[in-house]
Amino acid sequence: MNGVSAIAEILKREKVDFIGCIPSSPLIEACAKVGIRPIIFRQERVGVNLVDGYSRVSNGKRIGVFAMQAQAGAENAFPGIAQAYDDSVPILAFPAADSRARSGVTPTFSPAVSYREITKWSAQINLVERIPELMRRAFYLMRTGHPGPVLLEIPSDIASAELEDSLNTYRPVEPNRAAGDPRDVEKVAEVLINASRPVIQAGQGVLYAEATDELKELSEMLSAPVMTTLAGKSAFPEDHPLSLGAGGHTTTRAVVHFLRDADLIFGIGSSMTLTSFGARIPSDKTIVHSTNDERDINKDYTADYAILGDSKLVLQQLIEAVKQRSPKANKVGNSVKEEINSVKGAWLKEWTPLLTSDEIPINPYRVIWDLMNNIDRKKSIVTHDSGSPRDEMSPFYETVTPRGFLGWGKSTQLGHSLGLIMGAKMAEPSKLAINVMGDAAFGMVGLDFETCVRENIPILTILLNNSGMGIYGPAQFPIAQERYGVKDLTGNYAEIVKAMGGYSERIENPNEIIPGLKRAERIVSDGQPALLEIITKREYAFPERLS
Repeated sequence: MNGVSAIAEILKREKVDFIGCIPSSPLIEACAKVGIRPIIFRQERVGVNLVDGYSRVSNGKRIGVFAMQAQAGAENAFPGIAQAYDDSVPILAFPAADSRARSGVTPTFSPAVSYREITKWSAQINLVERIPELMRRAFYLMRTGHPGPVLLEIPSDIASAELEDSLNTYRPVEPNRAAGDPRDVEKVAEVLINASRPVIQAGQGVLYAEATDELKELSEMLSAPVMTTLAGKSAFPEDHPLSLGAGGHTTTRAVVHFLRDADLIFGIGSSMTLTSFGARIPSDKTIVHSTNDERDINKDYTADYAILGDSKLVLQQLIEAVKQRSPKANKVGNSVKEEINSVKGAWLKEWTPLLTSDEIPINPYRVIWDLMNNIDRKKSIVTHDSGSPRDEMSPFYETVTPRGFLGWGKSTQLGHSLGLIMGAKMAEPSKLAINVMGDAAFGMVGLDFETCVRENIPILTILLNNSGMGIYGPAQFPIAQERYGVKDLTGNYAEIVKAMGGYSERIENPNEIIPGLKRAERIVSDGQPALLEIITKREYAFPERLS
């Protein structure tokens, strides 16, 4: 067999059942021959976003794969890989490349070199005999430790070269997980118990480790409120009485309140990275940090105590260590829950006029509120796009099941939500898969809605059309806006979707939101992708920020 046939065979053994791609890649035909479905996209970034969503929702148990053509294809895929890297998502990218004889010859684009800063590992397949070794290493790195994208460049002469050795010795790669050092666990258990007002910050590592149950148990034992990072949103059920919500670019009143008054912050499965898309931790707190990546500990925050290890194993260790000591009395837990409920209640009362507004054009908060209260959140996966949809949704949409909400944002690429929710739907076909995006985001990637139609991926897109870039308030670009309308956009996106073969409605009255949602849900359940274009106002009110 030749090089690409060997790669395809290994992908089959690793239980890869589809690849995202845009012709021409030598992997397309090789994968088709072994029964791996090629899915063709209009734009590389959306295809990478899809395999991102697929890997993310399956918590890395199933790996999304994308194959790019040489030069332009590898160049166009760059932003999608960058987003996966920023959000710590394990995907496998196969860029085609010129022959090895052209390596280093200007202006030859070298993916293995150019992608090193946005991948966990990037390498060229320099010998056809090394394919089994390099593939084994790629899958191991994606499944073990801190998740992230991996790239293997396929030079054209490697693709066609004959591999004489048999693949009989290749077997699927199993991941490894590491528990925390028992000495570190004992120290941390002690300080957690003795903290008077601890707060747990749960990151995406809890989701990848599938450790929600353990997180709930520890938080209840300690009477410790839980906030999540934006990427970690859904790691802890937000209808739980100890939930504070997500600390993203915007956040909840409860997150602000409890972070301000906490004496200890316990970050678990979180990189604790300083970012404008995450709640900043005040400086006067004891920091306890547990993650599976040593590069994150003592990075942006000084860790007073640290545990290096898998979130599920570390939480299990801490639960046992706390059980051996004297946890706080239940009355303390009740008082914390009452405090959370009081803060949440007052905050929601302030926002109720917007969440239930009858304004025309429609207030976007009304859309989010009606969406949350009229779908089965246990059977749904919802995500946001960049900008206003992220900042409006993440504080108010209450997620109740792991991966029921896909939060993202250390990079903030418009249009990411479309491919992301397509991949989520492929990973969980029985779930209602919904992305909420703005008109600017749809303008970047919207033609790949046709991919949903062509490939039978029945998602529901809710498009908030405010005819502009509403994230930018009146104080931003005032002269450029007055003279040249730099924030204004136009378009009837429902008609575009109809022309591509999808179902669509255009909604202008708030009383039509819920009936439209119900109709769209029925359409999607019958296997047709749908879009609701909702005409909204430019809302400049945003919740609290701690960035």
